[in-house]
Amino acid sequence: MKLSEIMSTKLAVLKPSHTIKEASQLFLDRQIDGAPVVNQKGELLGLVTKSHVYRALAQELNPHTPVTALMKKELVLGRPEEQVIGLLDSKVGRLPVVDKNLIIGMITRTDLARAYFNSFTDMASEFAAILDSTHNLIVSTDSNGKISVLNRAAEKFLGLKSSAVRGRDIVEIIPNSGLKEILDTGVSKPVQKIELKQGSFISNRTPIKKGGQIMGAVAVLQDISELESISRELENVKELNAELDAIIESSHDGIYLTDGEGITLRLNEAFEKLTGFSRNELLGRSVEDLVKEKGVVSVSVSTLVLKEKKPQTIIQKTRTGVTALSTGTPVFDRKGKIFRVVSNVRDISELIRLQEQLEQAQSLSKHYESELRSLQMKYSGSEKLIVSSQKMKELLETVIRLSQVDSTVLISGESGTGKELIAETIHNNSPRKDGPFIKINCGAISHHLLETELFGYEDGAFTGAKKGGKAGYFELASGGTLLLDEISELPFNLQANLLRVVQDKELIRVGGERTIPVDVRILAATNRDILDMVEKNEFRQDLYYRLNVVPIEVPPLRERKEEIPLLIANFIKLFNKKYQMNKICSNQVIDVLMEYDWPGNVRELENLVERLVVTVAGNTISVEHLPLHLKNHIPGPAHPQITVSGILPLKEAVEVVEKQILEQAASRYRLTREIAQELKVDPSTVLRKAAKYGITLGEHRI
Repeated sequence: MKLSEIMSTKLAVLKPSHTIKEASQLFLDRQIDGAPVVNQKGELLGLVTKSHVYRALAQELNPHTPVTALMKKELVLGRPEEQVIGLLDSKVGRLPVVDKNLIIGMITRTDLARAYFNSFTDMASEFAAILDSTHNLIVSTDSNGKISVLNRAAEKFLGLKSSAVRGRDIVEIIPNSGLKEILDTGVSKPVQKIELKQGSFISNRTPIKKGGQIMGAVAVLQDISELESISRELENVKELNAELDAIIESSHDGIYLTDGEGITLRLNEAFEKLTGFSRNELLGRSVEDLVKEKGVVSVSVSTLVLKEKKPQTIIQKTRTGVTALSTGTPVFDRKGKIFRVVSNVRDISELIRLQEQLEQAQSLSKHYESELRSLQMKYSGSEKLIVSSQKMKELLETVIRLSQVDSTVLISGESGTGKELIAETIHNNSPRKDGPFIKINCGAISHHLLETELFGYEDGAFTGAKKGGKAGYFELASGGTLLLDEISELPFNLQANLLRVVQDKELIRVGGERTIPVDVRILAATNRDILDMVEKNEFRQDLYYRLNVVPIEVPPLRERKEEIPLLIANFIKLFNKKYQMNKICSNQVIDVLMEYDWPGNVRELENLVERLVVTVAGNTISVEHLPLHLKNHIPGPAHPQITVSGILPLKEAVEVVEKQILEQAASRYRLTREIAQELKVDPSTVLRKAAKYGITLGEHRI
């Protein structure tokens, strides 16, 4: 308690020019026994009391003598912020309270006595509230064994009123309380079981001592009627307060306690870690001050409890970056006034993160499954061939038509675009689908072996030749399809032989003379500009035109980026199945991969997904798992252009813009909560606005 809280501020003051007679008259008129002497500035010069006047009369001083002649000049002074503690034991009768040497109040011993009386009254009231709020039965006696305290729990259990039994002998009311023994021996009896009105209790009995004398005894009875099976756990009941401290400090949840005025009383270590604030920063501080200075987590929930006078729960972000669920609960005294607020703070960051990851994974999985089902076309092809872009849809329609005829097809496109998959699709949808599909990479086989691999050889064609000869790929593919991949790498001297097969549908084996008819459809693929090679005399013109009957160009992945999410989903599914894993890919990773230009095309994407599936330790592939060159493509926030056509009434223009923004957000985010977070509004506002403008949200979930 501060001096400013108990000092008298309505002061009668004397000026140096006042006489003893005038001081006496002031004392009589104001019914006071002393007054400070101040100068024109209000600065304290001294103190005059009735004792000084009596002493002047006894010495027969002239009544017109100035008060400065007898005032006390050496004074003990107080400051308004000083504490009252210790003043009651001092010998100072009056204590002037000054601020910058200007007197602002006066404290008398009567003021001190009143302050201490009020303090003791408050303490007694709080003590009584604590006694009555406990579930335990509390009974105490004086030194003669007469009942002095019977708390509310004891009244309820015994069916007696405290006022009716106070002053009566404890043995008469509770014969087996054991308090008489405590008064006789002065020895505590902790944790003893007694039976009371067919109920079982653990009794803690302790003598009340003061100055070494036994002033009474107290018993705390805890009902264990329904807790007999765990009675061993109650051995430390006598250490109740210490145990409570240990529980509070060991809690993973933050606990924060204020009084009824919002002053911080205590907090545990978990609260310090969650909020990033130490006890020294908060203890003794007002809730309102802390809110203004720091926005400390749970402080505002304490303020809400004090304001609304009922439990409150809010979600907050602490300065340590933790998302916390704060619940404040009021504790009322007997008069219905809040005298404590207990706040519980729980870290829900991980819970929210896991929930969002689950929602994202479920949403992404449903989305891609739906997309894959809706985009699945009526053709037989590779499970790696994903088609969703307009370019690829048109290409695939052409491929399906071409598969029904035997025309030679030249498939061109950058490395990794899926030329081989296109060739496989042509074969699988053709009348030759039951025949062999043979692929040969013209650039992967040495030139001196390529001729025999393609056209075969006869017995004795060269040293080491297999007896009886060997059929080449053209013969092996008879009745089916032969894909000549990297046809641009075919040696110039072999191009004439190939031209004959393409043109005449017959070949001559190496070292042979007889012609062998072949029934094979020829598909060729290249990542080079063959026409440019023809102009440079690096590729036969006649062969080029024979192969280029129907040209097909597969677009690079950078020109059909809308297929990237589906390709990723499909590759993850394939490699999860292959390696018996259950990996998922975060939305942020997909956003990054959509920004990359993929010089290696689909093959580069497939290799990356396989690498991530087998190397990432957890089940979620996140941005931090990506290679450095891809992290450089992390997209920043996009702000699509909003347009309003012509001059409109402002209200109508606002609605037009509002609708456009909501449509763009709904197309980008799947969850209502995500849309609300991006637009900085409540989820309920998003749902209401979407209904107003007829906008369908991807997921009707908060």
